[in-house]
Amino acid sequence: MKPKTNLLGCCCIAVVLLIVLIGCGEDAVEEDPVEFVQAIPASGSEIQPDATIIVSFDSTPTGVQVTGAKFSVSGANVTITGPFTAGALNLVITWSDGAASLAYNVKTPVAAGNTSDPSEPNTPAAPPEGMVLIPAGEFDMGSNDAEARNDEQPVRKVYVDAFYMDETEVTNLQFKEFLLENPRWQKGRVNAQFANVDYLHFWNGNNYPQGKANHPVVYVSWYAAMAYAEWADKRLPTEAEWEYAARGGLKGKKYPNGNTITARDANFDHNVKDTTPVGRYPANGYGLYDMAGNVWEWCLDEYDAEFYFTFPRNGVVRNPLSGANSVGWILDNYTNIKLNRVLRGGSWPDNANVVRGARRTDVTPTNTRYYYGFRCARAVE
Repeated sequence: MKPKTNLLGCCCIAVVLLIVLIGCGEDAVEEDPVEFVQAIPASGSEIQPDATIIVSFDSTPTGVQVTGAKFSVSGANVTITGPFTAGALNLVITWSDGAASLAYNVKTPVAAGNTSDPSEPNTPAAPPEGMVLIPAGEFDMGSNDAEARNDEQPVRKVYVDAFYMDETEVTNLQFKEFLLENPRWQKGRVNAQFANVDYLHFWNGNNYPQGKANHPVVYVSWYAAMAYAEWADKRLPTEAEWEYAARGGLKGKKYPNGNTITARDANFDHNVKDTTPVGRYPANGYGLYDMAGNVWEWCLDEYDAEFYFTFPRNGVVRNPLSGANSVGWILDNYTNIKLNRVLRGGSWPDNANVVRGARRTDVTPTNTRYYYGFRCARAVE
């Protein structure tokens, strides 16, 4: 007679093995600790009483606490704000995976009416209204992902100086203010060499479409974007600045807030079927809105499909710019430029692949479409 099989015993053994395997799997996918990257200004600096200190991490920290100052957390950055009391300032920042100490010397405020030249500060002033400070830093520009296009490769290390950037895309209301003071850029008056026939397509004279004051301005050419930026005492961002800012301090991620994107994160893939008011979706780690989707954004650079091949293979290139020796030259000569310019960020009808931070495209500087807009930048003096 054959021995009876103990089914209950076999089931128990199987359950035990399954629990062991699940436990091992959980250990295998444990996330790496979040690490401190840099503080801007660096520890040991002399700062103004109203300075802003940005502390960057390699991913989003949790359980953040800062002793000695007010702070806020946005993505991979912790922003510490004053006012600070003159003298020694010692800050301790802790998070779930570690701690760091920062020490500063806060300058004595200059008394009202005192016109004497104070010692030169080495920390940026508070950002202009509507702009945020993008701290200087290094990042990997481009993409090696499977969906990356040839013009996104090879990935190269780039260093970008600190600069200010508009929190949002320029809106219809803001652009109207520019038009009222600059008639040569108004619809029906703009020179044909600076915009095609669809320029400000939905506008009625100097009036934007009803109900869209806070939507990004669209059907705007590169020349018009440059003219607006000049009027606002700003400029368009370089392509490197734009991608660095879009990444929001995250490393190796596809989108401004990580490796995935949904209809809750951005206006893309016909989810809304139109532009949306600026700032509707969550900001990235630098406090910038709509860096993926809504509208494509003009950049300063001339488009070069092989631009990244001109960067050093080893080492770091600083503030790269395509098509000119300097930003100043482009600003002084933009009305004479004819070659294609760069657009970044994708737009409301584009799919997830197109709204990646590394994605690039180009068109002629006179081109205007329903999904072409822009935002401005400004150098930190």
